Amino acid sequence: MKKRHLPLVLGALLAASGSYAEEETAAANDNAATDETTVIATVNGTSYLLDVFRLFYLERLQQAQGENSPQLQEMAFNEFINLILTAQEAEKRELTNRSDVKAALELQKIQTLSNVALQSMAQDIEISEEDLQAAYDTLKERAGGTEYRARHILVKDEELAKELIKQLNEGADFAELAKEHSLGPTGKDGGQLPNWFNAQQMVKPFSDAVAAMTPGSHSTAPTQTDFGWHVIELQEIRTQEPPSFEEAKPRLTVALQRQQVGQRIAEMRNDSKIELNDKVVKLKADEPAPASVDDTEKK
Repeated sequence: MKKRHLPLVLGALLAASGSYAEEETAAANDNAATDETTVIATVNGTSYLLDVFRLFYLERLQQAQGENSPQLQEMAFNEFINLILTAQEAEKRELTNRSDVKAALELQKIQTLSNVALQSMAQDIEISEEDLQAAYDTLKERAGGTEYRARHILVKDEELAKELIKQLNEGADFAELAKEHSLGPTGKDGGQLPNWFNAQQMVKPFSDAVAAMTPGSHSTAPTQTDFGWHVIELQEIRTQEPPSFEEAKPRLTVALQRQQVGQRIAEMRNDSKIELNDKVVKLKADEPAPASVDDTEKK
């Protein structure tokens, strides 16, 4: 009887993570050819390349948050073999002729080609130090500001909110009142908002109320939002410090590259001839049709 699972250690053939010992990685690289023609397995006479499994394993590695291990490799490889076997079964059943399968495969091809094109386009773009500095200056202007840490009790009725404020004034415990009365998801945690927040991250009435408070105080009057009535306790305030230029540089580079790629895509749309099937696609009355090469030549 054939084994259903294939215990193995793929080692550095995957070249997917640095979590393995460097000596094992070097040894495996010395003993195996890992070019684009390397076959990892032949199933029912069909060969499958190592590069295909690498892509599959990288997905599993991301799901495991980068924890590479022999156990994960073995599990992923057995999943990969099962994937191949069921895909071969689909071909035997001639399921590849189904229209929905053809559409799914075509979409997958389009998405893959689009992703590699976007990566290639971004790599072609060199961002100048001047542009990076300008982007950093904008970041500093937006990043600076005040952050708050708070907890709240959300109720539907204004009178109940006023009654809770009265109880707080008399020495009641905020967390216990939140657990008993709050309708929000943080009620079970004593009303504690999980993260620091700035004014832009909360609805305006809530952020305005918090900004008018001092640390250690609670609401003197309920605050109304679309969610209901809030009783708020402001715990702490801190000044948000922007990252240094060197810390922000990689992120700013990616953002500026994406911006320029977006501009290039807009140019590609304007330069392309896009013909819509008006039987299935209807443009809004105030929306112009996509520009085509013919249109631009007439201008």
